[in-house]
This record gives sequence, C-alpha cells and structure tokens, in this order.
Amino acid sequence: MTDLFLDTLLDSVKLVPFLFFTYLAMEVLEHTTAAKVQEHIRQAEKVGPLWGGLLGIMPQCGFSAAASSLYAGRMITVGTLFAIFLSTSDEMLPILISEAHPAAMIAGILAVKVAIAVVSGFFVDFVCVRVTGKRGEEFRIHEVCEEEHCHCEDGILLSAVKHTAKILAYLLLISLALNFIIEWIGEEALAGLFAGAPVFSVLIAAAVGLIPNCASSVLITQLFLQGVLDAGAMMAGLLVNAGVGLFVLFRLNRNVKQNAGIVAALYGLGVFWGIVIRTVGITFA
Repeated sequence: MTDLFLDTLLDSVKLVPFLFFTYLAMEVLEHTTAAKVQEHIRQAEKVGPLWGGLLGIMPQCGFSAAASSLYAGRMITVGTLFAIFLSTSDEMLPILISEAHPAAMIAGILAVKVAIAVVSGFFVDFVCVRVTGKRGEEFRIHEVCEEEHCHCEDGILLSAVKHTAKILAYLLLISLALNFIIEWIGEEALAGLFAGAPVFSVLIAAAVGLIPNCASSVLITQLFLQGVLDAGAMMAGLLVNAGVGLFVLFRLNRNVKQNAGIVAALYGLGVFWGIVIRTVGITFA
C-alpha cells in the first residue's frame, strides 16, 4: 500500500515542471494583449502537428498533460493535440533501451509512431477545417482561469502555481485510485485478455492502451517483446496511450461530448493504424 502511494506520488511530481511552465506560458499570453503575439501563435498552428509529433515522442507523459492544458485554452489545434497523444508512449522507450534491444528496432518504432502522429494530426486538422469552415478557435485561456478559480489578478507567477497545484492534486487522486484498481485486477489478468482472443488483439490492445496509467504501456511493450503481441497490436496500444493527458483533458475542457469524441477518434486511429501495420507486414524485427 505504501509503495503504491509513493510510486503514484513520484509519477505525479514528475509532471510538475511540464504543468508549471505550460500554465506560466498561458498566464503570460492571457496578460499579453498584443495582437502580433497572438497572430504568431496562429501562424504556428499550421505546422503544429509536425512539432507535436516530434516533441511527443519524448518518454514523459508530461507532454500530453501540457498539450491538454494548451488545447483547453485553444492555444493549439485539435490536430496538434492528436499528434502529441499518438506520438507519446510513456514507458515504452525506457523499457526498450534498458533491455538493450537493437537500435534499429527502437528507431523503427519511434519513426513509425512519429510519422503516424504527424499524418494523423494534419488529417484531423484538415477534417475540422472542412467541417467548421475555420482554421482555429479563439483563445479560451480566460475561461480556463475562471473555471479553475485561479484568481489571475494575483499575478502571473502565483496564478501559474495555483493552476499547477490544483491539477497536480486532481491527477494524484485519480492516479492513486486507478493504480489501486490495476493492482487489484493484476497485470497477469490483463495480459490474459490477449491470449484469449488473438484475432481481436488490435482492438483489445487499443482499449488497454487507453488506460491513463504507465502500467498499460509497460504491459503492452513487454507483451510485444515476449511475442504475445504482434507489431500491429503493440502499435495500436501504444498509439492511444496518452497517459494522464486524458485526465487533464476532461478536467480542463468542460465539453464532455467533445472530449468523448476525441477519445473515440483516438481509439479509432489506433485501431486503424494497428491494422495497417499488421496488413503491411511490419514487424520491427
């Protein structure tokens, strides 16, 4: 029980730098009225999915949490959010490196994840523009501040600290509850899902990957290395493994229907690309 709490606390504390600097940037922008600054950000949105796919590959779920915060304030597009979600994979990279797997295999997995994330991000933005008829939405940073009751009039630094503390407390409580559930179910029971239905392994892997916890990425990566999962199922699970980014999305972006649509689309993209990889015959061997 104590170890579980300490592990959860440590994982949550690791997010502090990402969350703090994200909210600090949002506060600076909220207090900056210069139209030129906002126009520069709007111009950067056009290549947002590219940068999102590249930055998201870093082995730290803090990027997905930061992305959800930025999206809630509409500082990035939904396509950039998808690119980061699809690119990040929590514990996959550390596991592959620690077990000394071939550099070519690791590079291949990362390259495919980045390529899929970038392509999917631009596709999502394209579809959204065609549906809505506009490139981006107005910034909603002030709305996020009001909903979080951060009292922005207290100053940029203090407001950023308050934002970070509130989200950190929220993530700690939710993550602790989820860790208890996973510990109660057991990773062996989760692994047994794949053995019982190999035909649907891509669908199941993507469903497990949606669990916003590092245990899901560890499980999927280990099952792939043990030969239980093929490359398609492994990629499906890791593509949707956005970690605590999903928690932050539902906490700050109060449009539940929109959030549910994002999760459903994320799952659909993971399954689609997993099937493509299996069909093409990519193995990363």
